Amino acid sequence: MKKNFGLQIAVAFILAVVVGVIMGERASFVQPLGDLFLRLIKFIIVPLILSTIVVGITSAGDMKKLSRLGGKTIAYYLLTSLIAVSIGLGAGVVFSPGSGLDITLSETAAEPKESPGVINTLLNIIPTNPVESLATGSVLQIIFFAIFLGIGIIIVGEKATPVLHFFEGLSEVMYKITAIVMKLVPIGIFGLLAPIVGTYGVSVLLPLIKVIIAMAVAAIIHVVFVYSLAVKSFGKMNPLYFFKGISPAAAVAFSTCSSSGTLPVTMKNTQENLGVSKETSSFILPLGATVNMDGTAIYLGIATLFIAQYFGVDLSFMQMLMVALVATLASIGAAGVPGAGMVMLTMVLTSVNLPLEGIALIAGIDRVLDMMRTSVNVIGDASACVVVENSERNSTVVPDNSQPV
Repeated sequence: MKKNFGLQIAVAFILAVVVGVIMGERASFVQPLGDLFLRLIKFIIVPLILSTIVVGITSAGDMKKLSRLGGKTIAYYLLTSLIAVSIGLGAGVVFSPGSGLDITLSETAAEPKESPGVINTLLNIIPTNPVESLATGSVLQIIFFAIFLGIGIIIVGEKATPVLHFFEGLSEVMYKITAIVMKLVPIGIFGLLAPIVGTYGVSVLLPLIKVIIAMAVAAIIHVVFVYSLAVKSFGKMNPLYFFKGISPAAAVAFSTCSSSGTLPVTMKNTQENLGVSKETSSFILPLGATVNMDGTAIYLGIATLFIAQYFGVDLSFMQMLMVALVATLASIGAAGVPGAGMVMLTMVLTSVNLPLEGIALIAGIDRVLDMMRTSVNVIGDASACVVVENSERNSTVVPDNSQPV
């Protein structure tokens, strides 16, 4: 099914290019298909963010467990995700994959607003009226509300069970709805891309090669430097030993593009090759499948800058900070969503008011990018196991087999 879906996207991408080249500006007659897809994407964002993040927070079970094992794990995931999206933004600046083409969509991209300053930006994350935040689609405020709602449910305990069941049910419903919407991705790509190619020509596709190169370089930097430093400094494990132990899971992730599908292999590798206890790995790895998205965070940084550069929009420092915050906080719940990368990209683009039409371009090479980001996600989950296990034991993870640092 996954391969068939990838083939559908590839066919839609190629067909859109062909139709755009042949019909020119007349290809705009398929634009309603793209508009339909964008409206459906916007339609699922708010309930999806709210329900999945609440469930993601409450999955720790209780405050004692959340504050100890869960607290360490979530803190590690959020920190590495923040670093990852920063690396992605840096790669976007260095490689500038979208530069050289100025396709300004005045109807979609608003004029850059004056920066409100760091303090006001952080204060504005806290909603004065959560209902208004939900109604207006203020992504950061919705995330803030969802996180505290989840913590509140954990603190209240049994009396809040009906509330928890509601959000669990809502999240499952939203997963299904999202899966349905994701099936329309090929149609959406065709409807969005054909008019763009028809108007601006095939040259609009050339920057995609630079996007792939930027993603590969950023992913390698994050894995080699960030994870090596983490497992060596906090996990007390030789990085080469770590990468050798987790490499089978990384290979499976690269080929399947599924963190959840790779989970059995990841658990086997971390327990047998890295010496992580079953108790730690059984908690951290499933949580990582819901929370950890370092690879996707890198992708979001690069994709956002690519789309901004592509459409001639200059992002301010505060807007880049907003991208980093949204991508990091949204990672708490969105990783378990089908088509998580595309859904999160929509969230990020919305938060900084960038054209959603850019999704059609980046989706054409999504399969290649997905292979890289899924591998990074899985390696990141394993690194969290090593770090948290060492923290819990306050000793080396594998005293008999691991090589000294």
